[in-house]
Amino acid sequence: MINQVRSELTRYLRIETVGGAILLFAAAIALLWVNSPWGDSYTTIAETVLPIKPLHLELTVADWTKDGLLAIFFFVAGLEVKRELVVGELADKRRAALPIIAAAGGVVVPALIALAVGFGVPGMDKGWAIPVATDIAFALAVLAMTGSRVPTSARVFLLSLAVVDDLLAIILIAVLFTASVSVLWLLAAVAACAGWWLAQHKRLRTPLVYLPLALAAWYALHEAGIHPTLAGVALGLLTRVKADPGEDEAPATRLEHLVQPISAGLCVPLFALFASGVPLDGKVFGEMFTDRLALAIILGLLLGKVIGIFGISWVAIRFGIAKRPQDLEYRDMFALSVLGAIGFTVSLLVAELALEGDSVELAKAAVLVTSMAASLAGSALLLRRGRVHQARRDAKSTHPRLGVGSQDMEEGSTK
Repeated sequence: MINQVRSELTRYLRIETVGGAILLFAAAIALLWVNSPWGDSYTTIAETVLPIKPLHLELTVADWTKDGLLAIFFFVAGLEVKRELVVGELADKRRAALPIIAAAGGVVVPALIALAVGFGVPGMDKGWAIPVATDIAFALAVLAMTGSRVPTSARVFLLSLAVVDDLLAIILIAVLFTASVSVLWLLAAVAACAGWWLAQHKRLRTPLVYLPLALAAWYALHEAGIHPTLAGVALGLLTRVKADPGEDEAPATRLEHLVQPISAGLCVPLFALFASGVPLDGKVFGEMFTDRLALAIILGLLLGKVIGIFGISWVAIRFGIAKRPQDLEYRDMFALSVLGAIGFTVSLLVAELALEGDSVELAKAAVLVTSMAASLAGSALLLRRGRVHQARRDAKSTHPRLGVGSQDMEEGSTK
């Protein structure tokens, strides 16, 4: 069963290499477009309202990609996390604890650093939340493109970490920026999720049941005042991942085969296109490394994420609270922690919610530049680690005793 899960992860890793390239291409197009002479057309399209009047939904194109299409990506992520928790490497309780602990560290430490650096700066009473979130889509895309030769457990760790991280960030958004939560709509969302679980329990397979339940869960969370992408994660986690006797494949596997190409090829690139359009000019770059607000964000992401994710993980493993993922070494985890500093999407959203005026553009530029730096640094580290793992595999295939020895030597050097 474990080998089957690993082969599935490897296969999707290859697919996401293509999806990651499309994602990064969409982000580059957005940056070029918004900073070109035709930048006004980008803003016009992004702010065009596409209403659904019977449901009183008045969302812009950018909002639909952020709140609607991205929920599909989170659904796929939820399916993968559920599979790993039940039949994969995270089925081990101590291994499952590690990404949760790492995600908590990756939220708390950046927030503390941002508060310390930006204390007293206007807007930092809520702006400390800007560097707390890891961008799951961009981080996985970079991993898919540059980390194909590291163990597949690296992707499991990063995926689980990023999902928990984003959930914590969504909770912060709900607490800090939601004036009120509708309890009735929240109960409606819970009822829709319960209906999904019951349909899974009764082994129903028709989309005529599941599609209305998914739409109802999304709409109820939206009306409740909670980020609706949470519905995708919740429904993914409620999907059955073990096949019944005589069943060709589990529902989670079928849904992943169906939805993953749509998510990687359409939903996430469109989201990136309308989330990455940040105006950049000389004034912004000049203030980025002198303004305390920008420095709080940069240091919160680059230092806070690495210290929070890697440092807390190291402590948890050292004291036996959690277990290191199989085949994943400390140097691999450090590289993944650097990818954790990619705080693109949710960080941009929090900047818009927490700040006003010119501070918004400065904060968004700081997030963008820091995320790019983390992408490049993380890619370099992953490529180096990939070469190490590939050399070890080659050594084991030609000289089995030499391969084992080199692995033990590497292990010893990281402890």
